[in-house]
Amino acid sequence: MSLVELTEKIIKNIVTDEDNVTVKEFPSENADEIIIEVLVNEKDMGRVIGKNGRTANAIRTLVQASSSLHDNKYVKINIDKF
Repeated sequence: MSLVELTEKIIKNIVTDEDNVTVKEFPSENADEIIIEVLVNEKDMGRVIGKNGRTANAIRTLVQASSSLHDNKYVKINIDKF
């Protein structure tokens, strides 16, 4: 499972509106970095970010752990709304 697929699966299990979730990988200037952009519905932003950003940090930790097992690249996840 790729990092984008993993991120999308985690996000879709958190939000209430699974159809409005978009997860894409963007190229980075640094070869050792992966940028993942997550777009969710505005009403689900609170669920994805969590209190004091705890949910978002947990998602980043899980995806980073998966990356370190496979290709050992730094993962940067940006979360935004439609």
